Amino acid sequence: MTATNRPPPLAFGDLQGCRSQFQQLLAKAAPPADASLWFAGDLINRGPASLATLRDIIALGDRAVPVLGNHDLHLLSVAAGIRKSKKGDTIDDILNAPDADDLLHWVRHRPLAHFEDGMLLVHAGVLPQWDATLTLELADDLQRALRASNWKETLAGLYGNEPNRWKPGLKGIDRLRLTCSALTRMRFVNANGAMDFSSNGSIQSAPAGYMPWFDVPSRRTADIIVVFGHWAALGLTMRDNLIGLDTGCVWGEQLSAVRLAQSPAERTVTQVECEGCRAVAG
Repeated sequence: MTATNRPPPLAFGDLQGCRSQFQQLLAKAAPPADASLWFAGDLINRGPASLATLRDIIALGDRAVPVLGNHDLHLLSVAAGIRKSKKGDTIDDILNAPDADDLLHWVRHRPLAHFEDGMLLVHAGVLPQWDATLTLELADDLQRALRASNWKETLAGLYGNEPNRWKPGLKGIDRLRLTCSALTRMRFVNANGAMDFSSNGSIQSAPAGYMPWFDVPSRRTADIIVVFGHWAALGLTMRDNLIGLDTGCVWGEQLSAVRLAQSPAERTVTQVECEGCRAVAG
């Protein structure tokens, strides 16, 4: 139901542990106290203050509406012994925290997608064959699997690039892996909705025959507003039915927040510079 008396949510791009910039941006945007704060995933990693950033979001309680990104899942995988830390990771402070188990439990219980008032929040994107209902159904299946007692087994099975295309008959771990790839990793797809993971650059870097997932003709989420992060090289993207929020804070660019008014004319962008939050390449 639309909460007509509530202010629109304020949505943030990928924080990636850039805590001071997040605090600056929140103060600058100054949303009303009853406005929800949406986060497009990748709350942590590569920035200098992953633990403190995570604590900030948790302290917001129900006001915070984060979805999981690939870096958040990477944290869980390292904690579970499935993957090893990479050069440039800044998650040791979380893993070594005295309450690490509680922090990881909180992360593991975040959603992969959030839908409210005709707006869908995901980290990376939505396959063109999916409408909002199917997206939420698939995200819920993955969320339930990550919250179950055998979550480590599920998480270990989510890595890999195949299958790279949606088929309604997909079952089991293949279905969950495809869902995870689309919601947390996708950038480019072809006209048939097959994902390519070879490029993370600008639109001009699209492999031959591929395009941004949101430019596929007859995309089935074109009738709602999709809010996403993940794609720093894309930069701020503002269309009537599409809001891309990752503006590369962790690479020394900007951190962005958008007031998610239903009317595009009423949406406002607030940004801060991120010179002091530059990641180590690797």
